[in-house]
Amino acid sequence: MIETGDITGVILAGGRGSRMGGVDKGLQNFNGLPMALHTLMRLQPQVGEVMINANRNLGAYEAFGVPVWPDVLADYAGPLAGFLTALERCETPWLVTVPCDTPLFPDDMVARLARAAQQQDAEIAMAAAREEDGDVRSQPVFCLMRLELMESLVKFTHGGGRKIDAWTALHKTLVVPFDAPGDDPKAFFNANTLAQLHRLERP
Repeated sequence: MIETGDITGVILAGGRGSRMGGVDKGLQNFNGLPMALHTLMRLQPQVGEVMINANRNLGAYEAFGVPVWPDVLADYAGPLAGFLTALERCETPWLVTVPCDTPLFPDDMVARLARAAQQQDAEIAMAAAREEDGDVRSQPVFCLMRLELMESLVKFTHGGGRKIDAWTALHKTLVVPFDAPGDDPKAFFNANTLAQLHRLERP
């Protein structure tokens, strides 16, 4: 059984926010609070520890009261840089990653990923969800992974690898669908633009 305390969560807030005009996405207002703070409040009850991966406005993120770590790879190397940064700081057997721009992800997500990983003895469990076009697709930034994958990720990123799917394909990866009756169809919608963010705010 993978216990809640065996899992550290990381909020990925290290991107450039280029589709949102270069603003720091995690600090954009969502229903009265910074989006990354919503994400933190949703993630905290699901894991033992939480950290944030951010590359700017570190003071603003530190004000949320959890450790903040910038990328260990230079030049905004994408989500895998956040994965690697968090694995290097993680002190539990498992790490789960969530992006800062999807504030409605399920409040039982980590438990469902952990249950699936345990049952299938997987190294990585990745969420999949129905997108706006109706198709169920994997959501690679929502990933539960074993701490011992750090060495593999160091090797992959140092070799120039940047695509999450290309790395997870090297390991026993399980895709866990979140499309059961009762699952919120908007749970995994993310806000890449301010217009999308305002649309998410509406009930």
